[in-house]
Amino acid sequence: MENNLVDLQYPIGRPVLPEGPLTSAERAVYIEQLAALPGQLTVAARKAGGVRLENPYRPGGWTGRQVLHHVADVHMNFDIRFRLALTEDNPTIRPFDMNAWAVLPDISASPVTVSLMLLEALHSRWVTLLWHLTDEQWQRTFYHPLYQQTYTLDQALVQYSWHGRHHLAHIELLSREA
Repeated sequence: MENNLVDLQYPIGRPVLPEGPLTSAERAVYIEQLAALPGQLTVAARKAGGVRLENPYRPGGWTGRQVLHHVADVHMNFDIRFRLALTEDNPTIRPFDMNAWAVLPDISASPVTVSLMLLEALHSRWVTLLWHLTDEQWQRTFYHPLYQQTYTLDQALVQYSWHGRHHLAHIELLSREA
């Protein structure tokens, strides 16, 4: 049972961050994944349907509704982290309590379509920025105090692409329920 819960929690596995710079071709794959994510989440949410989105994707996990709003919340933060790293010297980013955000009143009161539309607009702008970065800019960094680690934008790109696909898989789990 424990193994099954791990599979449900991390259905695509855990992220593996690069140790060195990515190639342009490698970056392109991750940027395309970010570009495609809003549409993929919208399709998965429609397939799951409103009733199933009120269910957790695993025992003890968030509901599909919470996951979709979470992706929008987190990706707004991810975009800001990129912008800080591009405009400041190794800024310290501000972590936030994702579990506390997942139970704020707007999560249950807002339709998931609001966050899906937000993601569509956000990713459109974010992806435009990412396509225009130079190799040098991809090596800019930010410091994450929760993990006490400095990340390059290359590493952040891999992490953030994984994050979207990770939660897409959670929504897809709900669409497979009987």
